[in-house]
Amino acid sequence: MKSFLFIFTIIAITIGGYFYYNPKIVEAPKFTLQGKVEVASRLLKNAQANNVACSIIAKNEADVPIAIKRVINPTFPLEFNITKEDLLIDSYEGAIKMEVQINSHGALGVLKSGDIFGESAQTYESGSKDILVVADKMMGKPTLIADRNKSNFFRTAAR
Repeated sequence: MKSFLFIFTIIAITIGGYFYYNPKIVEAPKFTLQGKVEVASRLLKNAQANNVACSIIAKNEADVPIAIKRVINPTFPLEFNITKEDLLIDSYEGAIKMEVQINSHGALGVLKSGDIFGESAQTYESGSKDILVVADKMMGKPTLIADRNKSNFFRTAAR
């Protein structure tokens, strides 16, 4: 009986060691990005209006979206956690650019008048935490306005 228990223990240790040290069986690292979206104070009222969607977009170095997280009727600052479920592809390893688009029409990649957008200042890797994405621009059509001296100036397209 003692020899049976000894053999069983040796087999269990051997199998456990095989699965622990075999790199082919070890699970690949999980894709996660955690951080916060902030909006410039001058745009905050528009960003938190009713029926607004905030899309947090992770892109590869060629500016192709690899993951998208969408939040309806957000409040800012907005904490986000992008996981493997948000990936548009099976997996990704490499530099990641972060962007944010806030709009009420729901279309991504098409900036219309009133859309708020921004990007992170640096690139990240999968597993990064404390990512900061700042939405500080708004699309708008240039409009002619009059100043106090009765001369005309153009407003810029992105405020």
